[in-house]
Amino acid sequence: MKNVFAAASILALGASGVLAGGIDRSGQDIGVLFENAGYVELSFGVVMPSVSGSVAGGAVPSGSVASSYTQLSLGIKQDINDRLSFAVIIDQPYGADVSYPVSAAPYPLFGTTATVASTALTAVARYQIGDRFSVHGGLRTQSLSGDIAITGGYALNVDASGDIGYLVGAAYEIPDIALRVAVTYNSAIEQSLIGTETGTGSLSLDVTLPQSVNLDFQSGIAEDTLLFGSVRWVEWTAFEVAPPFYVANFGGDPLLSYDDDVFTYTLGVGRRFSDSFSGSISLAYEKSNGGFASNLSPKDGFFSGQVGGQYTKGNMKVSGGVRYVMVGDATTKPPVSGEFTGNSAIGVGMQIGFGF
Repeated sequence: MKNVFAAASILALGASGVLAGGIDRSGQDIGVLFENAGYVELSFGVVMPSVSGSVAGGAVPSGSVASSYTQLSLGIKQDINDRLSFAVIIDQPYGADVSYPVSAAPYPLFGTTATVASTALTAVARYQIGDRFSVHGGLRTQSLSGDIAITGGYALNVDASGDIGYLVGAAYEIPDIALRVAVTYNSAIEQSLIGTETGTGSLSLDVTLPQSVNLDFQSGIAEDTLLFGSVRWVEWTAFEVAPPFYVANFGGDPLLSYDDDVFTYTLGVGRRFSDSFSGSISLAYEKSNGGFASNLSPKDGFFSGQVGGQYTKGNMKVSGGVRYVMVGDATTKPPVSGEFTGNSAIGVGMQIGFGF
């Protein structure tokens, strides 16, 4: 049963971060740390959102405001001895791609664009305590950059800058029934962004990328059948982008902030159909919190379904998944109170892994 369902790892693909809370994308997954012996995996995902809204009771549409994007991650795991192992993970934990079409005029934000990009390098070690308990911990260095241009003449540009945080956690396992429960705490990372802002010129801007907790679990529930899931909490209320000129001249509010922390729930079932093929199906949910959403992030919660499959041959595993997301309806902050309803996204991901 131990190796039956790496199909559950399909959830770690880029498709899993489709329009999650805040600007979350990768979910800060460290699943590669629990692979057997030496292992390397490469994941690639494409996300294709369809997000639009309107003002004036639907009379003035925004056009499609969310752009497609790709997600990449690389993980390498190696055993040092029978108790100690380590992994190195490169991923893109946060991001945003918003573009209000110029052709959407007279929508108030026509021509407004916002792009946020990030890269993280995580080094994490795991120590086995007895047959069932283990602890893990490590460091994460992370860079963030962004460009925002708002119709009317405001622009913010910040360059990539790197800062360091940490992660710690523990796991309990019963290999004979494929049981594993793992919890990981990811610290907040303070980013000092250097760039330029309209009306200010040179800019140094402090931003807190939020702390989070991941709870992942799996267990065999019948022959060749696995139940798996996760709960992720992120303190998005600690995150805000508040450039001084923007705050002073555009109503006193931050450029980007969130009123609620976010819980994301995932539950799925995997099944081995043969020695070489297994599949999975899963659901994920984030509740809608109500209130106002940012015009640069016009969404509030989601519900999604995902199907995936995995083919194994020798020391190679090839996984793929497709996810459909129903994006939660949102009303954006005044003075542009857009109504965004009936939106969705599709994510497609692939992962290739090799044992050595």
